[in-house]
Amino acid sequence: MSSDVPGPRATGEPRWLDADEQKAWRAWLYSSMLLQDRLDRELTHETGISHAYYEILVQLSEAPCRMLRMSELAERSLSSRSRLSHAVARLEERGWVRRQVCEEDGRGALAALTDEGFAALEAAAPTHVEGVRNHLFDQLSPEQVAAMRDIGETLLRHLAPH
Repeated sequence: MSSDVPGPRATGEPRWLDADEQKAWRAWLYSSMLLQDRLDRELTHETGISHAYYEILVQLSEAPCRMLRMSELAERSLSSRSRLSHAVARLEERGWVRRQVCEEDGRGALAALTDEGFAALEAAAPTHVEGVRNHLFDQLSPEQVAAMRDIGETLLRHLAPH
């Protein structure tokens, strides 16, 4: 299996999805969108933190010294640098993240998770994990969870930049 993006078939015709593939695609796409929306609404309602901001805090909490270059954080967040910069500015206003110059080269900007930001993340984590458990894992059998992991890891090997 190649990780290259396939081009059009030699005939120039698209490889249309058959009926079963179309149903699988739509079910996966729509359920993923609904799950993300539900998790975001619940997290925002209960904690005041959007799912996007929560994921930025998670990325920083898991990084060495709780800090990442802004460019790497943007990549990990699947966000443009300008969108991430705006989000980090909002998190700075809350005192949860601070920006600093990278001492290694003096050029790059780092985002660092503050103790207050880590405390906010710890306070929000139970709401997030309960949502994930309730809306995803409690709905699946152990076999479905194993299949979901296998599918996810296969797609990550194909799609992930690293």
